[in-house]
Order: sequence, then structure tokens, then C-alpha cells
Amino acid sequence: MKTQTQDTPIKHQEHLKRQSDVLSFQMKKLSSKQSDFNSKTATLKEKIKKKYDDMKRILDEDLRITLSQLDTEAEAMERTVEDRIEKCYHLTQEIDQQLAELSAQLEKDKQQCQEKISEMEGRIMKTLKKTDPELIQMDEFKNEQLLDLTINLLLFIRSQVPVTKKLFQSCESVTYTDTWQEVPENPSRFETTLNVLSRKGFQDVRNYWEVQVTGKTYWELGLTYPNIPRKGREEDSWLGRGPTSWCIEYFNADYTAWHNGVPHQLTHVSGRNFERIGIFSSSEGGLICFLGADTMTPLYSFCAGTFTDSLYQAVCPGHDNQGTNNKPLLLCDASKSTPML
Repeated sequence: MKTQTQDTPIKHQEHLKRQSDVLSFQMKKLSSKQSDFNSKTATLKEKIKKKYDDMKRILDEDLRITLSQLDTEAEAMERTVEDRIEKCYHLTQEIDQQLAELSAQLEKDKQQCQEKISEMEGRIMKTLKKTDPELIQMDEFKNEQLLDLTINLLLFIRSQVPVTKKLFQSCESVTYTDTWQEVPENPSRFETTLNVLSRKGFQDVRNYWEVQVTGKTYWELGLTYPNIPRKGREEDSWLGRGPTSWCIEYFNADYTAWHNGVPHQLTHVSGRNFERIGIFSSSEGGLICFLGADTMTPLYSFCAGTFTDSLYQAVCPGHDNQGTNNKPLLLCDASKSTPML
């Protein structure tokens, strides 16, 4: 009995020691778990910070592109206003000259004087009508949409809803070939150039379309009235060489904007290769904008005032350019915003 009494405290002591060891091991595991949590939290914070940095970079780039596009449109409008002011100024000088001549002839030939006055009045009214400041208007609706899209972008980021925009290429393409094709004569066929026009003109107030130009070294893209010359002198039919069409020309890494025979060298994108070119038109603002659609980089904007006819899509694939330009132009459909399954 005495031995059993002495064994009991010893066993109890050993049991408590084992329990203490268990608790010590448990504390080590808890400390390890806490360290693991801290490490994972730090890693997660770093990942989230990187994502926010990426969002900031994307938003900064989007802001830069948006402001650049607005600057380009403002410059186009300023050029148009200055051009019309110059026309008014030249006509004013001509009026002063004719007034002096009419004053000298007034006593000699009143009838001839009256005819010149009537002719001048007609020209004045025509010029005033063409240079009416009301014809030059900003596309306020587009600007409101731009602001709404910016707000929606902020809501999108906050809600973390993934949205994917995709463009879908149609089967429509334009390719140059040096193989002669026997086709019947058609008055609407171009005689001295490779232009191709859409079958129908734009009916909507605003339109946007894109053309894939990957792998090409020469092309012309733009918009035209249906009465663009099809025959006659070679230059008359080229896009942008007359008053009825607007275009961007790409040749061996250089970009040029054309309208009414006036070239505008686009040195800010010289040497850059875009996979797609976007063309936007607004009949309300009388605006035609060309964009590098890959990054929505503004290329050039024309402020036409008021369009006098329907606008037709116009593309020219260009000649073979010593064997470097055999890829086709692919017309893309930019109207869809959800994936096609």
C-alpha cells in the first residue's frame, strides 16, 4: 500500500509534464500558424497593391488618349474656323476693290454696275451661308457619352465585374492581284485606281468601323460621297484628292491625311505599325476621325461642317509595292460587344 501511495504522485507528475509538453508544442504550432498568416497576408497585400497599380496605369493611359482625342478634334475645328475666316477676309478685300471700281463706273454704266452689285450680293450671301458659325458644332451628345463612359468605368472597377470587348472580323476583305479579270464595263467601276466603296451609305448619325491592316505596306482608308469621280484623270479618283472624300494613306511606314488634295503629314505616328485603323464619323459635329484602334491613338480629325450627302466606306488595298503588299485589307465589325459562341 505504501508503494502505491508513492507511485500515484509520480504518475501524476509525469502526466502533467506530458500535458505541458503537448501545450508547448501546441503553442509552437500556433506561432507557426500566425507567422504563416502574416506571410500570406503580406503576399496578398502586395498582389492587391500591384493590381491597383495596374489599374492606375490603365486609367492614366485612358485619360491620356481621351484628352489627346479631344485636342485633335479641337485642332480640326480651329483649322476649319481659320480657313473660313480667311475666305471671308479675302472676299472682303475683293468687295472693297469692286466698290472702288463700281464708284468709278457708276456714272458711265449704271446697268453694268447693277449687274455687278447683284452678282456680288449673291456671292456674299453664298459665302455667309457656307461660313455660318452655326454649321460648326461640337458633338455634345458624344461628349456626354464620353463622360458617362468614364463614370461607368469607375463603377466597373469598384464592382469588379469583368467585361470583355471583342471585335469580330467579317468575311469581307479587299486584296490586290495583278491577274487581269475579264469583267463587263460598269459606270460605277473605278478606271485608274483600286478603290472599293461600300454598297450602302451611312444612315445613322454616328458611325464607327475598323479595318485590319496587318502585314501591309501600302493602303488608303476613308469616307467618300457617292459622286467621287470614277473615270478621267488618275488623281481625280484617288481618295482625299478632291472635295468629296477624306482618307488616311499609309506608305512604307509614313502616314498622310488627305482631303481636297491637301496632304497632312502625320509625323507623330511615323514608323508605328497598327493592326487596325478605326474611322469615326458624326453628322451632328461634321466630324471624321481616324484612330490607331489597337491603342485608340488619335491619328487625324477633319471638321467638315455639314455633310451634303451620305458617306460611303472607301478602301484601297494599294499596289503590290515590290512584292511587300500582298496581304488583304479585312473589314471588321465593331458593333458587337459580347463574344460570339
